[in-house]
Amino acid sequence: MTGVSDATPDQSSPALGGELGIWRLLCEDVACVAQRDPAARGTFDVLTCYPGIHALIAYRISNALWHRGARWPARFLSYMGRMITNIDIHPGATIGRRFFIDHGAGVVIGETSVVGDDVTLYHGVTLGGTSWNKGKRHPTLEDGVMCGAGAKILGPITIGRNGRVGANSVVTKDVPPEMTVVGIPGRIVKPVERRFTDHGIDLDHHLMPDPVGRALACLIDHINRIESRLDQHTADEVTGALHDALEGIVCARCGNSCDQPGCILPGCENTPGGPSCKH
Repeated sequence: MTGVSDATPDQSSPALGGELGIWRLLCEDVACVAQRDPAARGTFDVLTCYPGIHALIAYRISNALWHRGARWPARFLSYMGRMITNIDIHPGATIGRRFFIDHGAGVVIGETSVVGDDVTLYHGVTLGGTSWNKGKRHPTLEDGVMCGAGAKILGPITIGRNGRVGANSVVTKDVPPEMTVVGIPGRIVKPVERRFTDHGIDLDHHLMPDPVGRALACLIDHINRIESRLDQHTADEVTGALHDALEGIVCARCGNSCDQPGCILPGCENTPGGPSCKH
């Protein structure tokens, strides 16, 4: 039985057990958990209590079957792994070395997804497609990418090396290397000062820039400056110190700006120095 898509990843990928055996890949997957999860208590704890590892075991075996033409057994094994772990990894996906799924609940990885080495996903992450057409329709995550909880990465886009996706972000466009994307839709922000461990993996995914908050802060600051000008203008009117019209202030009676001609009401005459509004 053949699969529903003709898309086939590179057969030389280590995820297919070509250069590296499945056993060695799984050993690396287990070892990387201790490096990225302080809750891990040892190898036995990881092997028996981590659904992300169980899902990877099912994936590594089903992926090998998939690329040997045993499509139905591969899909069935993947389905059984999903029932046990609540993690859905299509056997046709390409996943690199030292892949870590923390908690794991609700993670979905589509058939043509490509995941590089040292990638970390938190629960609720979706690597989904946006098209019913055959071919590449799922994302590519390059080496060192970290995706926060609930992130949705959709379509045949690429998240560059060491990129970070904020929790609950929806990403539909490419992200350059070393950059961070946050929000709905995802907005690329400049990288902040980042902490790197001995293994070169940054797990401080709570330290995210806030472009919306920064824009609102700039807007509030601008409004405060305008209000300050208006307060000064009002004070000058009361004291009679205002001789020249403040550009851009609208007349309360005629609706014209003080720097506009055409006001015919008494007190809004044009003067040799220009229009002057007294209302």
